[in-house]
Amino acid sequence: MLKVGVLPAIDISATGLTAMRLKMNAIASNIANVETTRTEEGGPYRRREVLMQEGQQPVGFPFLLRNAKGRLAVTNPRHLQQAYSPPPEDREPLHGVEGNLQISNDPPRLVFDPTHPDADENGYVAMPNINIIEEMVDLIVASRAYEANLTVVKADKEIAREALNI
Repeated sequence: MLKVGVLPAIDISATGLTAMRLKMNAIASNIANVETTRTEEGGPYRRREVLMQEGQQPVGFPFLLRNAKGRLAVTNPRHLQQAYSPPPEDREPLHGVEGNLQISNDPPRLVFDPTHPDADENGYVAMPNINIIEEMVDLIVASRAYEANLTVVKADKEIAREALNI
């Protein structure tokens, strides 16, 4: 059964928080392995990337009402009978965002270091193709996106709190 919160902004932001956390974890892994030349799979560490796409599961209160209207109406015959108008059928449900973790197929960069234990016969070592500056910029962007989603959750929570005080 699909579990959906009451406030769609929180639901959408929750998908953004999850996706940004996945992205920050991938970036942290990339930074930690910037000089890893030997992995269990063989060869140097390969960069992790997170690609964003539209979520697969609809979220939000309109979707919940559309799929649970009968159950809500039965609990109290007067409940939502006049106040509720269903969302239009042609309205697209909200989906949020999903992050998909992928391993890069970029070739490793070759560094000349004949003293390295993983150097080939020509003295070159296959190093992960990770640019630490690019990773740090991506980390800052992901961190700001995470903070923005968190701000939306806090604001929506405050709106709900104020609505209950009316």
